[in-house]
Amino acid sequence: MLDVAVIEDPATAEVSLDPVRARLLAELAEPGSATMLAAKIGLPRQKVNYHLRALEQHGLVELAEERRKGNMTERIMRATAASYVISPIALAAVQPDPERAPDRLSARWLLAVAARLVRDVGNLITGATKADKKVATFALDGEVRFASAADRAAFAEELATAVTSLVAKYHDESAAGGRAHRLVVAVHPSIPKE
Repeated sequence: MLDVAVIEDPATAEVSLDPVRARLLAELAEPGSATMLAAKIGLPRQKVNYHLRALEQHGLVELAEERRKGNMTERIMRATAASYVISPIALAAVQPDPERAPDRLSARWLLAVAARLVRDVGNLITGATKADKKVATFALDGEVRFASAADRAAFAEELATAVTSLVAKYHDESAAGGRAHRLVVAVHPSIPKE
């Protein structure tokens, strides 16, 4: 089972967003049969089987094992990933584009950049999985509490200067065999944890 799977197909995204199917995906982090799932979520087994077939057709669940029970075969299913991310590619015609309104102080532009990040890393993961390779990535995640808006602005300015200096130091446009990497740095208010 993958830790995170990227959904790029619009039909698969639609299937995954159905509330019953999303609940089944969550339950199938541990393998289970339609009968077991029906008891957990309070639906008839036939309806659970219907939803499981849709999830299986789109590669969101897979057969873990088959067990003989009397004259029947019980199918034990499991989710193909612990969690799923829907790539903006699933909404190709209307996916966010940072180039449309490049304003580094705009929350909407930040969202478009984040959507591009999900799309690009999703593509990299998909390609790396097919090639049985790893993707070279690095991420920082942290939190900083500012005493004032002025401090936040000063921090953003110092951060931009530091990042610009590092990029200038390591960027080599003429490096033979070099590979470009995208750098995204974002600062936004934290959402309080419930």
